[in-house]
Amino acid sequence: MPELPEVETVANGVHARVRGEVIESVWLGSKPESFKTGAAEMAEALTGRRIERVYRVGKHIVFDLEGDPQWIVHLGMTGRLLVSAGSVAVPEHTHAILRLASGREVRFVDPRRFGRLAVHWRTSDNGSGAGFAGSGREPLTISIEEFTALFQGRKTPIKAALLNQKLLHGVGNIYADESLFRAGIRPTRRAGRLNKEELARLHGALQIVLRHAIELGGSSVADYVDADGVRGFFQLEHRVYLRGGQPCLVCATPIRRMVLGGRGTHYCPSCQK
Repeated sequence: MPELPEVETVANGVHARVRGEVIESVWLGSKPESFKTGAAEMAEALTGRRIERVYRVGKHIVFDLEGDPQWIVHLGMTGRLLVSAGSVAVPEHTHAILRLASGREVRFVDPRRFGRLAVHWRTSDNGSGAGFAGSGREPLTISIEEFTALFQGRKTPIKAALLNQKLLHGVGNIYADESLFRAGIRPTRRAGRLNKEELARLHGALQIVLRHAIELGGSSVADYVDADGVRGFFQLEHRVYLRGGQPCLVCATPIRRMVLGGRGTHYCPSCQK
């Protein structure tokens, strides 16, 4: 599943290509699993709107549209958001096409149909005008004090806490493993038992890893590609993820793989305490 760096890369790429474009028409496929908002309502909300901004919130891509609506895209496990010329053949498993005034198209492609599309109205019934915010805190901007407070008293393993989208939104399996390795913290440690120094190391490592992954266009270990269909390069920087049995790049101890909370987890038994 695309995580924060991959979603950020896609959002930035789409923004650069379609900002200011007008959505002339909307085509939506026949698979209702992809739609959290009804197809007719979604098409009506999007058609004729100018795209003002495209950006990431957690693992969601948000289109700010002229007026009130926002289009919310969650890529799920295999979703892709592509910007293509209208003359390019439409890929199999395409579930939504936004036809733009320029002749280009924004296409949502998702073979396994775990992704979701929705419309969020900024002006709610009480007139708050709140934009889509997601469920947790933003890992790239959270302060060390706020980060530390998230884990106080929690009995769950620190890796499970990092993956809890109600605490931090956008962190997934790859970047939890990589950040814990760089911080020297074993993924099975109870979150509430980490001291301030360890949490400070983890806070710093998480932000460094995420920013570096964004610079390299994310990690392509399965289906992920950016808005142009190009793979990322951060998988070449992985120090533990998917390296089970291989020597640690720091101490040469074999990397171990275990299942923690149903997720494959990779760590160095020597470097991580």
